[in-house]
Amino acid sequence: MSGMGWQATGDVTEFLAVTGDFLRAERVRNTVILSVTESVRASQARSGASSTPDDPGAPGDPGKAPLFGWWTDRTAEVRGAFMHTPPFPVMLTAVPAEAAADLAATALDGRPVAGVNSYEETASAFADVWRERTKDQVHVHRRMRLYRLAELSWPDPAPEGAPRLAGEDDVPLMAEWFSAFVREVDDMGDEDQEAAVRDRIGYGGLTVWEAGGAPVALAGVTRLVAGIVRVGPVYTPPDLRGRGYASAVTAEVSRVALAAGAGEVLLYTDLANPVSNSIYQRIGYVDVEDRVVLSFDGR
Repeated sequence: MSGMGWQATGDVTEFLAVTGDFLRAERVRNTVILSVTESVRASQARSGASSTPDDPGAPGDPGKAPLFGWWTDRTAEVRGAFMHTPPFPVMLTAVPAEAAADLAATALDGRPVAGVNSYEETASAFADVWRERTKDQVHVHRRMRLYRLAELSWPDPAPEGAPRLAGEDDVPLMAEWFSAFVREVDDMGDEDQEAAVRDRIGYGGLTVWEAGGAPVALAGVTRLVAGIVRVGPVYTPPDLRGRGYASAVTAEVSRVALAAGAGEVLLYTDLANPVSNSIYQRIGYVDVEDRVVLSFDGR
């Protein structure tokens, strides 16, 4: 590794070998990149697919394959990183504004970029250059807050029912609920929700709250990576809300994560949803920092 600037690769193993220490030094802030790259690596291991998009074994359009990269300063030390897994926005760590602008101008040329997810100044610097290059419109898609669990407080009074891990029989309903969640939060991705559900079930990462003999809410968690588990999605069908199910199932997956050895349990909320923010605060989550997702071309 030499020089200063951005370097990119489609090889997730190479990316983590280069950036692993940098990402883990601020593991809470970098939770999404750490967990998603681990999921990419696990998926490739299951399928036997190559991790490099220019390899003949890589399916589909190379421009839509995952791309990862790192930014080095004049000392050749890694000082920033990005991840682009289309159709999701570019995920960008905190970097100087000029580095964000350089990324938009160079490393992502020709890729289908729907937006950028970063800190306000960083995202704006990226978006300004992207807009100038592409003539895309730029909009604020979502403002998010990262929370970490301080001390878990079980909902009181607790709602009726009990938690259980989701299993194969739950796949159709859970996929339906995952899709409903994506529509409700206006997610910019369009992944296969049944595959996402099966992946979660495969590592015990999906919990159902059941009441009256039927599922009434769900909460998912990411794999344990760098000592961190992140909660999400959390979903209750509209006609079952207001009964404490979401609080209870979130508290349960948080408890299980701690018991399984997680040093940090995190979650993101949409700042435009005061209900979810208050729910998580009541069960012991405290705010860490805010991020913004900017969308391009009217998305």
